[in-house]
Amino acid sequence: GQSDEEEEHHSLETFTFYLSEPLSKERVEAFSDGVYAIVATLLILDICEDNVPDPREVEEKFHGSLLEALSEYGPNYLAYFGSFVTIGLLWFVHHSLFLYVTKATRLMGLLNILSLAFIGGLPLAYQLTSEFAERSHNEIEAIQVSCVITFFASIFQFAIWTTALLYERETLHPFARYGGKEHAFMFAKLALYPCVSLGAFFLTCLLSEFSTAIFHLMQIIIPFAFLALRILVRISLTVIKSAMSLSRRKVVLLEEEEACLSPTETS
Repeated sequence: GQSDEEEEHHSLETFTFYLSEPLSKERVEAFSDGVYAIVATLLILDICEDNVPDPREVEEKFHGSLLEALSEYGPNYLAYFGSFVTIGLLWFVHHSLFLYVTKATRLMGLLNILSLAFIGGLPLAYQLTSEFAERSHNEIEAIQVSCVITFFASIFQFAIWTTALLYERETLHPFARYGGKEHAFMFAKLALYPCVSLGAFFLTCLLSEFSTAIFHLMQIIIPFAFLALRILVRISLTVIKSAMSLSRRKVVLLEEEEACLSPTETS
């Protein structure tokens, strides 16, 4: 019995050591950039292939007005730009994350692959959301599937950050460690997409009539939310630092007053 326990313990140590082994950070970034580029290209090919009006249809149905013909594909173009912005912001978050990662591990590489697997599903989310006008009875389900894809693509990025924090002295730049200048902003940036996509999912369940507006509003607000996060984090850190400096000054003043008092007065 004791030998079996020792073998099991040894196997667990080997497995843990295997996941914490270093992985080439450059290859992880190169592979990730390739996946993001391919996914963005698939979106462009879809919009160019399926959402360009036929010349005969423009001439017969819209009396030669190309702008009127393009306006009929408005929901498709809105879904395309929303999906492209989502891919771009997720790539930006990925880039910011690995900018502060000094050494990648195999566990971080595994989590990165899982995140890229859902990133590859964003063209599917675009195809679902671009058919709102034609298949309105599937509107809520399409939005919820898109929210789930976005949630898992971003939550695995947050898991990479959490894994890096476990070995922060080896894997993270000092600016991004606990108490570093960029730690609070990175935490808020990586938590933004999971929180917003999860909130949009539940809002579509409660307010099904406004599901389309909620989803597109989420895609429009998030780019501005990234800018607002930077400002809010800077303001909050400044307030915290000023509050801490004031409390330290009060402590110093109290210590100086106690030191100036005579022994009879202190007694």
